Amino acid sequence: MKRLFVSVFLLCSLNAVNATPKLFPDSSRTFVQSRDGVQDTIMVPVLNAAQVSPYQGSICKRRLDSIQKDVPLDYNAYVQSYIDTYTMGSQRESLGRILGLTKYYFPIYEKVFHDAGIPEEIKYLSIVESQLNPYAVSRVGATGPWQFMGPTAKIYGLNMDTYVDERRDPIQSSYAAAAYLKDAYQQFGDWLTAIASYNCGKSNVLRAIEQANGATDFWSIQKYLPVETRGYVPAYIAVTYVMNYYKKYNIVPQSSNLSVMKTDTVLVNKFISLNSVARVLNISLAQLTQLNPSYKVMIVNGSPSAPKTLVIPQSAKEKYTTLYNSINADLGYIQLDKNMLKYATDKAAETELNSYYRSKKRSRRNPNRQYFSYSVNHKAQQISID
Repeated sequence: MKRLFVSVFLLCSLNAVNATPKLFPDSSRTFVQSRDGVQDTIMVPVLNAAQVSPYQGSICKRRLDSIQKDVPLDYNAYVQSYIDTYTMGSQRESLGRILGLTKYYFPIYEKVFHDAGIPEEIKYLSIVESQLNPYAVSRVGATGPWQFMGPTAKIYGLNMDTYVDERRDPIQSSYAAAAYLKDAYQQFGDWLTAIASYNCGKSNVLRAIEQANGATDFWSIQKYLPVETRGYVPAYIAVTYVMNYYKKYNIVPQSSNLSVMKTDTVLVNKFISLNSVARVLNISLAQLTQLNPSYKVMIVNGSPSAPKTLVIPQSAKEKYTTLYNSINADLGYIQLDKNMLKYATDKAAETELNSYYRSKKRSRRNPNRQYFSYSVNHKAQQISID
């Protein structure tokens, strides 16, 4: 959804121009680099086409053919370059971590994409975009697991305000991504071209189509696209391959303490602090924040007219009663600043808001904001707190 920041690698050997791609340079060996405390995802280095032996090529092509569904998984030397890159060195550990995160994210994506009527295998694109990190922020401000820029997010119905950034919500942002990709496919008639437009925008794709004399398939327009987008689709195909054949490369999925957790979804029509909920449920604030990455200031800003969802670990029924009673017993009205409305909230929420606005005066960014990876098993039932 944004143009990924890419590093250009010199891949020439002493005797050949097209050499087998090397690993990332030592200064950027991981998929994620830090920028002012936020995560800037780099999953698409610019690579030359690899030299592929007939034997290696036939194996990879046969494997891709066997998992192809609706989205073409074409095999060529560009795709092989990314397969090599993602299965070598330190990338193996990163992919192992991502494989663990898929246990939470992929069931969400599959349901959303089924509802939207787009191929479920596009779920792998989120790995290229963000490594399944809801807190990922690119150098140009694209945010969330699907890396939406603000204007595009608003077009596709995502809310961004003082309290919430729905670009970080894995469910809401997935619906928005599905809508964008469906629109792009209906416009271009080619899934790989639609995926390319997710990276560089539809206008760049239209210009490339014009330069390619009206051809709309990705490989015909590839050389006319921005440099980083030329590698974006091969990277997507390579990630799809690796996610299905990781065992062939001895890549081991890393377990997460949230990967087997069952969750419930609670509807909240009042302002409540995540601190209060964590205390009542006897869980850590970090764990609750992992489950609710869209709440920017640790406050669920529900109201009777617009209740908000809160994801919590599945608990015994008495815990829900305790949560309900605690919320309703600890409410009071506070006057927020002139840009905010007057709502019922708990005292912990008031403390959170005051702390947040003090930090906003010190810095444009909240220096105390924490960033977490995210991995749970989302099997939700709705429980209304009103």
